[in-house]
Amino acid sequence: MKINWGTGIVIAFGLFMTFILYFVFEVQSNSKYDNDLVVEEYYKHDSHFQEEMARIQNAHDLQHKPSIKYVEEGVKITFPETFESNKLKGNVLLYRPSNKKFDFNTQIVLTNSSLLIPQKKLVKGRWDVNMEWQYEGKKYLTKEVIYVN
Repeated sequence: MKINWGTGIVIAFGLFMTFILYFVFEVQSNSKYDNDLVVEEYYKHDSHFQEEMARIQNAHDLQHKPSIKYVEEGVKITFPETFESNKLKGNVLLYRPSNKKFDFNTQIVLTNSSLLIPQKKLVKGRWDVNMEWQYEGKKYLTKEVIYVN
């Protein structure tokens, strides 16, 4: 039996489609590949966007801003000395873009005007740090990206 070039193209196209469909089904059915949305309730989150921008602007307008840094002991969040720790409340969300299983929230409890998130809670790689806090009734939002070694 002789195969001409037209039949060869159809066979190649069929094999290519089979190859692609195999990988699509593999990724969708295997729990090893986590393909969830970045935010669970996307539209609900999006409706509060303007409020979030106002809180980011409040944090940007501060003369003395809190700092978020990675040190050997973990992630260190330092507030200016002028902030009274009993008037400050909020939480810190550490978000892992590659795997939501590592995400966690921590309440802001200051010791000597700083908060340390220990190294043992962190996996190496990129972390998005979202710090939502309130001081004297005014709301703030600070976002940083850090890399853990």
